[in-house]
Amino acid sequence: MAEKQGRAAAFFDVDGTLLTVQSGSLYLAYLRRNGLMDLSSQLRIYWSFLTYRLGMLNLRRLAEVSSRWLAGRLEEEVAAHCRDWYESEVSGYFCEAILSKVNEHREQGHVVALLTGGTRYLNDWIAADLGIEHILASRLEVKEGRFTGNPIGPLCYGRGKVAHAEEFAAAEGIDLGASWFYSDSIADLPMLERVGTPVAVNPDPRLRVEARRRGWPIIDGGTRVHIRQHAA
Repeated sequence: MAEKQGRAAAFFDVDGTLLTVQSGSLYLAYLRRNGLMDLSSQLRIYWSFLTYRLGMLNLRRLAEVSSRWLAGRLEEEVAAHCRDWYESEVSGYFCEAILSKVNEHREQGHVVALLTGGTRYLNDWIAADLGIEHILASRLEVKEGRFTGNPIGPLCYGRGKVAHAEEFAAAEGIDLGASWFYSDSIADLPMLERVGTPVAVNPDPRLRVEARRRGWPIIDGGTRVHIRQHAA
């Protein structure tokens, strides 16, 4: 695909990259502690996530199962508890090394964007705290202020991340060949291959092998910090 010339971007995955944890696990624990999800829904999502990790379930099916419990719930209520969850828990799990990379790219005048399979109900708060303007994320269907329980495709995952990034690049004049993408997961291989500088961050075993084979930069470690402590 032909790209407009002139601007480079740095795209950051969130779970396991910008954050030192998988936010989904934190979210389920938060919902359980606060009585916001019944046991049957919790067990169904845990089982779906396990079968997904074992390669027995695709992402769309996982997203359908994970978002089903939202059906009928008010969007504003979910947004409110996501804000509380972010401020009380997630904001303490940032990776200091990747926060530094965000700042380095900003100082160099690069466009900085989150590129995540999660939704904006968490990632809007992350972006706001980091001063990141652009968020490319998965979306959930809402009608008359309530969730239907259905995701809106394409999901921002795997090749879906490439689709989101290419649409963004076309709109913003970004040259993906001159851009960076930071990720921890082999699932992001299509997007890592799409940019000029792919960076593996605390990579999973398969991505580590691939990154070493291709000579891609690898960032290991990184101190867990609270975003507001880092800002201070």
